[in-house]
Amino acid sequence: MSLSPQKWMVLVVVILMNILAYALMGIDKRRAKRHEWRIPEKTLFLFTLLGGGIGGTLGMWHFRHKTQHWYFRFGFPSLALIQVIGLIDLIQQ
Repeated sequence: MSLSPQKWMVLVVVILMNILAYALMGIDKRRAKRHEWRIPEKTLFLFTLLGGGIGGTLGMWHFRHKTQHWYFRFGFPSLALIQVIGLIDLIQQ
């Protein structure tokens, strides 16, 4: 199975967004512990919405960050599931 250059580009962008979403969750957790300036929740959701659903979800669970907020606890995994389904569909085309 061979992927077109456009599909490879989508995969690279999704991988980068997942890395960034994961890192942002860790950075925000560290800042929360230190009582420093925080990353806005809208920014965390933006990176997750733009392809970082898996990274955002893993970051939320790994760093135990934002797990008390229902919109993170259900929103991040829902976005991750939708994105995984979309990636599977993209690869199979």
